[in-house]
Amino acid sequence: MIRNFLFSIFFYLGIILISIIFLPSLLLPKKIVLFGGKLMGYWTGICLKIFLSTKIIVKGKENLISNEKFFIASSHQSMFETFFLQTIFNSPVFILKKELLKIPIFGWYLIKIGSISIDRGKTTKENLDFFKKINKSINETNRPLIIFPQGTRLKPDDRSQFKKGVSRIYNELKIKCQPVAINSGTIWPKKENLKPNLTLIISILKPIEAGMNKEIFLEILQKKIYTELDSLN
Repeated sequence: MIRNFLFSIFFYLGIILISIIFLPSLLLPKKIVLFGGKLMGYWTGICLKIFLSTKIIVKGKENLISNEKFFIASSHQSMFETFFLQTIFNSPVFILKKELLKIPIFGWYLIKIGSISIDRGKTTKENLDFFKKINKSINETNRPLIIFPQGTRLKPDDRSQFKKGVSRIYNELKIKCQPVAINSGTIWPKKENLKPNLTLIISILKPIEAGMNKEIFLEILQKKIYTELDSLN
């Protein structure tokens, strides 16, 4: 309990402090805000290591895509990946729920860094322009898109079907997909106490080539990520 308390206090204080320090950057070039995001990622790892004695391993670095356009599809079990993946990849463009943009200050940063939101279950002009936005993002920047195809944070043993949105993005963009499996929920579970003295593994899997049928892609992606998670748990 003491470790949980110390982690929560220092982690959230650090995130708040970084957010306050970087407030002027909302009026400055985007790259300064992106640097603040990386700091949050490093701070997340530092807090886990210091207060929970978590060992963080990045597996499969040889699979990282370089010198070409790609998007990331990652498992989602905790807040960890939303922060830490910014330290591995080149400041990813997040595809996220529209509600997150409404969070004071934090939402402002998400808008500033070019995050792309979607209003689930609704047909709005913003949703209809969704693919225009992701195409524009891919064409105008070297930053990869990142999507969590499970849709929300799930428990480590949850094997729910991936949302079809990721296959539509794959079909629309016609670029490689970088699958990532992360067992973060075993250490930082949703709505439960954090667990110390464990190993957190970020597994970067072999890319999925562009050009296949979107339904087949979705099946391969889900199998790749869930098979890897089974081996990590």
